[in-house]
Amino acid sequence: MTYELYYWDGIQGRGEFVRLALEDAGADYVDVTRVPGRGTGEMLKLMDSTDEAHVPFAPPFLRDGDQIVSHVANILLYLGPKLGLAAKDEASRWFANGLQLTITDFVAEVHDTHHPIATSKYYEEQKEEAKDRAFEFVTNRIPKFLGYFERVLAQNPEGSGHAVGSDTTYVDLSLFQVIEGLRYAFPKAMRHYEPQYPALLKLHGSVKARPNIAAYLASPRRLAFNENGIFRRYPELDIEP
Repeated sequence: MTYELYYWDGIQGRGEFVRLALEDAGADYVDVTRVPGRGTGEMLKLMDSTDEAHVPFAPPFLRDGDQIVSHVANILLYLGPKLGLAAKDEASRWFANGLQLTITDFVAEVHDTHHPIATSKYYEEQKEEAKDRAFEFVTNRIPKFLGYFERVLAQNPEGSGHAVGSDTTYVDLSLFQVIEGLRYAFPKAMRHYEPQYPALLKLHGSVKARPNIAAYLASPRRLAFNENGIFRRYPELDIEP
């Protein structure tokens, strides 16, 4: 059965973490809001439903037959075993879920660099506050999170270069997307930090070279980063630590 992914059209955003897993696995899926005749209206109708028992609060969410699953980490926990991207044992699967939730926290902090006061306000209405928030993020939070994930890769008892176990999981794909997004949004900062995280860079390269990922990145299905998504390039927020 075809998976249906619901997310805002025109941006990678949080939906991209789910897309990467579906694309890597060669899964049959549709990006509902990008389908002619369906679009964003169908997504909003489902979110505003008054009779859907599993009504989602916000995208992304996934429909698999009658099952609706929302939130990135929850979706990937659900999809991982189905797509062959889950850790092999139960303890490792819970650890992988914790890693994905940590990525969720990191992505939320990325978002808050350009919207530190309110998502309902334009960036231009909170630029000064954004500069303060971005300074804290670049100088303290980027090394905090990347340092943690570097240590996770180094301490994997399998010595595989993966985040969990001996094979690629959805966590590896998500870490690839984090590096891609940070390079776009904070190029100066990342040029400074990247030499400190060789394991993460090696993982990024290995994910990028995976055949289905390479094909996806070269296709029109992979939307470009832009200033409507989570990872945004505002030069005034990018500093060299």
